[in-house]
Amino acid sequence: MNLDADALVDRRRLSRRVSFWRVVAFLLTLAAIFLAGILLSEDDGLLGSRAHIARISIGGLITDDRRQQELIERASKDDNVRALILAIDSPGGTTTGSEAYYQVIREAAERKPVVAVLGTLATSGGYIVAIAAERIFARGNSITGSIGVIFQWAQVREALEKLGVRVEEVKSAPLKAEPNPFTQTPEEAIAVMRAMVVDSYRWFLDLVAERRDLEPGEARRVGDGRVFTGRQALSAGLVDEIGGEAEAIGWLAETYGIDPGIKVRDWKPSSEFETLGLLDVLAVRAARLLGLEPAGVLKLLVDIDAAQRLRLDGLISVWQAPGGKAD
Repeated sequence: MNLDADALVDRRRLSRRVSFWRVVAFLLTLAAIFLAGILLSEDDGLLGSRAHIARISIGGLITDDRRQQELIERASKDDNVRALILAIDSPGGTTTGSEAYYQVIREAAERKPVVAVLGTLATSGGYIVAIAAERIFARGNSITGSIGVIFQWAQVREALEKLGVRVEEVKSAPLKAEPNPFTQTPEEAIAVMRAMVVDSYRWFLDLVAERRDLEPGEARRVGDGRVFTGRQALSAGLVDEIGGEAEAIGWLAETYGIDPGIKVRDWKPSSEFETLGLLDVLAVRAARLLGLEPAGVLKLLVDIDAAQRLRLDGLISVWQAPGGKAD
């Protein structure tokens, strides 16, 4: 009787072990399926991706966004990337931020072909980004140009006087903290600001003349701050072709022998795969493979730098349409 009880206990232990290893085998098989899905997915996988063209979108106000610049650098160094397409839709932004983009794009162009495709708007700093590319494509009605630099400040002295408010200050020199919104701006400070704007404007014009192969006089003529449609910009020599991404890929195929049927993949800074751990990435991929929206996981991706990137300090190269209705 005792022997039968011992045998029964042994059988139960064996049954538990078998059940345990069956669960382990099932989980390993499930993980293998998910990993296979990742590797075969059209999106970027954990273990790399197939040959493709990297599309990098540059939109909104341009600032010195280091993450975006590092993204361009990484894409240019990736062996799977055959070329870069810069999808630009921006009114411009800080002159310093535009300069930083220009530099990193020129460095990237030494490694891979880089083309710019202009969307609705690619003006001022957005145009600086565009001329860093090897070739510029614009829609016929894209708005571009606005070559120039501006420095603005608010003047609230009279409003404060009406409220009976006066701002007192002690400073080390007359030009310290000028221009000041609380006091009348002295002519010497205005002269300093004007000299800064002129210096940056000359830098901008030199870039346009160099990159677009224009004589200095012609660069000044088209660089008077006006905006152009894509068709006008083509006639002025500011863009190379009328078209979009399809035309850009066609040019890359003809010029560099890149397969015209190659996939184009979006490269984005701070994507879920740059911030999540391995298990989280598997969860996101699993949800996608099952046709579900992994909203719960994606909600964890909060861009804490967004407000910082929207700050516009210093000289700006930006265009804003005047108010009113278009006929």
